[in-house]
Amino acid sequence: MAVEDKTMFEIYRETDYNCAFHSIYYTELEEHARETEIARAAKGKTVFTAFVHDENLEAARGVIETIVEELNDMDEETAAMPEAEIRTRLEAFLAPGPG
Repeated sequence: MAVEDKTMFEIYRETDYNCAFHSIYYTELEEHARETEIARAAKGKTVFTAFVHDENLEAARGVIETIVEELNDMDEETAAMPEAEIRTRLEAFLAPGPG
């Protein structure tokens, strides 16, 4: 599978006062917003990062957004989800990384 057949994404948590969770799809960033969005994600704490097969991207995006919503609905002090649970929920969509 070529790199262009998959999309790299990350679920991260802001480290500022609100500690909100977000997702970012790196290979979909538009040129004018790329630096800002990457800098924002880099300031946060990575929760999960992987590649998704493009043919299943929309379905995967729904699962990813559900995970982010669930994390944001949790108590701010204890909000977390084991990486294994995230991987299991996304298993049908994940693609191997480059290389």
